[in-house]
Amino acid sequence: MTRTVYVNGDYTPEDQAMVSVFDRGFLMADGVYEVVSVLGGKLIDFEGHMVRLKRSLSELAIANPLSDDAYLAAHRDLVARNDITDGLVYLQVTRGNPGDRDFAYPSADTVPTVVMFTQSKPGLADAPAAKTGWSVVSVDDLRWGRRDIKTVQLLYPSMAKMEAKARGADDAWMVEDGRVTEGTSNNAYIVKGNTIVTRELSHDILHGITRAAVLRFAREAQMQVEERAFTIAEAQAADEAFITSASAFVMPVVSIDGARVGAGTVGPVATRLREIYLEESLKTGV
Repeated sequence: MTRTVYVNGDYTPEDQAMVSVFDRGFLMADGVYEVVSVLGGKLIDFEGHMVRLKRSLSELAIANPLSDDAYLAAHRDLVARNDITDGLVYLQVTRGNPGDRDFAYPSADTVPTVVMFTQSKPGLADAPAAKTGWSVVSVDDLRWGRRDIKTVQLLYPSMAKMEAKARGADDAWMVEDGRVTEGTSNNAYIVKGNTIVTRELSHDILHGITRAAVLRFAREAQMQVEERAFTIAEAQAADEAFITSASAFVMPVVSIDGARVGAGTVGPVATRLREIYLEESLKTGV
């Protein structure tokens, strides 16, 4: 079945959707994006994604073309039109089409481009990897300095992901100045005793929406949270490790650069946090 996608207010079959070759997103990676998970037909953490979207747009001085209600209506329409029970809705907003290529920003009246599409992923919350865990490898973090803006500049994370696969791992943790920043598309954590350690928010990492929810739930469950950077060696010596993201939720990490973490099996903290996150998110999903 051909998907219905959203392009600048129109719903159209995916094979008929078009964006100009002069769009700044295509020529300059001049745009931002969000990915909202769908579980049981509900949008997960939608409000948080809208807050981050508006922040990213503001940081790049891109006008926000739609209201939160309009974004919500479009997300719900796409979920219904494509009969999505479990999956993802991808949203991208670029600076738009100025009619030609130039490094300078176009005039302020250039209309941003808005594209949305769905991905069906049946059983998204029941990923087998959640029971076995991921292996990760470390790579140098060679990205630009504003990783807190969720831009469409994803070439280096893609390269890091492919390096991880070439080395027989599921993902890569990026390292800068001897400390882990984050995964290719996720935030990174270790557990020592009853303390969860994850890098503090700054320009160095993406301010994960799932991250914020999981840390809130962890504190409510009387777990200790320490926001600071950690090394690969510290991670290898931890009791547990895990990542969080909008599509993987809470995913245990059992091996880092070939060294097993803890017993090399999925640990109780990651398991419990995944259970709590899924339970609570389904309650508040829209």
